[in-house]
Amino acid sequence: MNQPDSALDVLVVPRTRDLGDGFEVRRALPSVERRMVGPFVFLDQMGPHVFTAGSGLDVRPHPHIGLATLTYLFDGEILHRDSLGSVQPIRPGEVNWMTAGRGIVHSERTAPQMRQHESSLFGLQCWVALPRAQEETDPDFVHVGAEQLPLEAGEGVAARIVAGSYFGRRSPVPALSDMVFADITLQPGATVALPPEYDEQAVYVAQGQVACGADGVFDAGRLLVLKPGAGIALQAAGGTAARVVLVGGEPMDGPRYLTWNFVSSSPDRIEQAKDDWRQQRFAMVPGESEFIPLPDLPGRPVHYP
Repeated sequence: MNQPDSALDVLVVPRTRDLGDGFEVRRALPSVERRMVGPFVFLDQMGPHVFTAGSGLDVRPHPHIGLATLTYLFDGEILHRDSLGSVQPIRPGEVNWMTAGRGIVHSERTAPQMRQHESSLFGLQCWVALPRAQEETDPDFVHVGAEQLPLEAGEGVAARIVAGSYFGRRSPVPALSDMVFADITLQPGATVALPPEYDEQAVYVAQGQVACGADGVFDAGRLLVLKPGAGIALQAAGGTAARVVLVGGEPMDGPRYLTWNFVSSSPDRIEQAKDDWRQQRFAMVPGESEFIPLPDLPGRPVHYP
């Protein structure tokens, strides 16, 4: 990244957290190096992990405001439930898009039938901050199947446009801002050129290795944040296939504050959401009695970017 002609601005090495039984989560956003990219204020890699029979993912009901969650799997399955009454399994290549708006509660679990045997899980979850005009919109949930997502393929490269638009193709996911989330697979030695369609773009290496010109080779689990308005060419390195996810968008319409699961342009709104959850004013997930209590959150919300 010290090359004068480098397209890279920042390299983020995610911090890793073990949630129990060896199930690891790698958090690329927010980080010390970069708080957000376009509207993306949060990017977690889940797994890869194999749950033993009888165990699985158990994320109890918890609230969100001011954002949309984007869940996308490479392997495995998650059962989503929310306070709107949605009950939806998600499988590889599909997308769950949950608009929190003024407030929603959801849980994410391994379904009972999946617990009868070993089950794997590997994927990404992102939070997309909503534009100010839509921060208090009605909550909503949309599931889009893999066959509905635009796919560009050729010369050893396959790019699925999961959300937003890129390569002249637009996803049917109802994003509320100009953005992109694209899942790109490169066969060994294949190259993809990613043009600067948005002012802020970043590439997350999910599997394999990619070579990036004079900047060298980057392993899986790295977030390559591009310079404003810069494009990049990536090649699958190491003699194996590689998989990357492109995220980005236009700069947000002002700063955002983030505390726990809440995102807002107003710190007072976050304080209200904290009190609403503490006093159990949020609608709950039908059929679930558990919930994640509000943690001890001293001080005011963190200011982004």
